[in-house]
Amino acid sequence: MTQSRALAVTSLDLESRASAAFLGLAIGDAFGATVEFMTEREIAAQYGVHWNIVGGGWLRLKAGDITDDTQMSLVLARSLVKRGGFDAQDVADGFANWLKSGPLDVGNTCRRGIRRYMTHGTVEGPYSEGDGGNGAVMRVLPVALASFGRPEIGETWALAQGRITHHQEKSDAACVWFVRLIQQALLTPDKTVLRSLADRWIEEHPYFRYAAYTGPSSAYVVDTIRTVLCGFFETNTFEDCLIRVVNRGGDADTTGAMVGALAGALYGLDAIPKRWVKALQKEVREEIATITPKLLRLGVA
Repeated sequence: MTQSRALAVTSLDLESRASAAFLGLAIGDAFGATVEFMTEREIAAQYGVHWNIVGGGWLRLKAGDITDDTQMSLVLARSLVKRGGFDAQDVADGFANWLKSGPLDVGNTCRRGIRRYMTHGTVEGPYSEGDGGNGAVMRVLPVALASFGRPEIGETWALAQGRITHHQEKSDAACVWFVRLIQQALLTPDKTVLRSLADRWIEEHPYFRYAAYTGPSSAYVVDTIRTVLCGFFETNTFEDCLIRVVNRGGDADTTGAMVGALAGALYGLDAIPKRWVKALQKEVREEIATITPKLLRLGVA
């Protein structure tokens, strides 16, 4: 992806679809949080089909509230804009301040990694097979936007932000390849091209094989990626995609956030149901609208 090509896309609709990706992440988070940790059968018994942003769930959220997926993504986005690029210590400081604020939802691996930084000042934890959760990839979208047109930097930043809390090969691969997939969706909104890229991903990392996936949609990064890619490629609209994935239950705020980001990048703002946009916290919508073009300017500058 050359810089001149990235600039050509920017002149058309890149900013709009990048905003849709970030908005889709937040909407998927708020939408999925209601049914997080529920099974498909439990969701069907309680909601029939869960189709709207209503809050509640185990966190007892207000309708439109976001969780750690969007909150950590915004922390990363703010740091990228403030520092004009990736600064691991500044990002880690942001995560530490976020943790000190007492968020309702914090993944165990994220908490452990942030506390390691607070105690020892290290911005990369040691390699651990126990770091195979989805907490690093769930927040990587700002890197995809800020490195658009600069794929080598995108890969470096994706890994570095992830290893503040997660240092494991499957987490690493998910961060790198999800950035590539988001950027390809922004560059060429063609699902056949995206499928070819995803198939290359699977050739290199076959444990992420997603075709006709019906297994668990847990916080294990392999389950998360397979759930997200299956739902994305087996549906044809933003709305159907999110409803399909979130109604799988499990770690539904994260699978919803990730597939919302990918679907937003592909389908664009006009495809996002207005009821979902309206239900999202106003301050979150406003910050996304403000910070997204600033992130993009880092990539195409």
